[in-house]
Amino acid sequence: MKNYTDFADLAHVFLEDSYVLAIDETPVSLAFTLDLVLTPSHPRYHEPRADEQHCYVDAVLTISAATKTEWITRSTQTYRDATGEEDLGNIDSFRYHDGYYEIAGDWGHVRVSSTAEPQLSYKA
Repeated sequence: MKNYTDFADLAHVFLEDSYVLAIDETPVSLAFTLDLVLTPSHPRYHEPRADEQHCYVDAVLTISAATKTEWITRSTQTYRDATGEEDLGNIDSFRYHDGYYEIAGDWGHVRVSSTAEPQLSYKA
């Protein structure tokens, strides 16, 4: 079993305090739009803004080459932060084992069969 920090693109991020802004599913991929927390060892890290606890950046976490996406549970519940911005909650767990990713959070619990490594892309 691999934890998300075992993957190159996710080695220096903290998903548990990142916010899921949207989830996009296609027949061959699952993508999470995130307000992503970077750890100090990440090359894009910057000091947190005065009103933030962590260094946040806009990013998309994609699992491509999906052969099957199975939703165990799913929620459309949204949350509002102190500034009034809406999100779907956090990613509480993200693991890979036996050819599939198991990802869970406030928004639901999903299994994605794929042999591709998860990839992060950053918004400008």
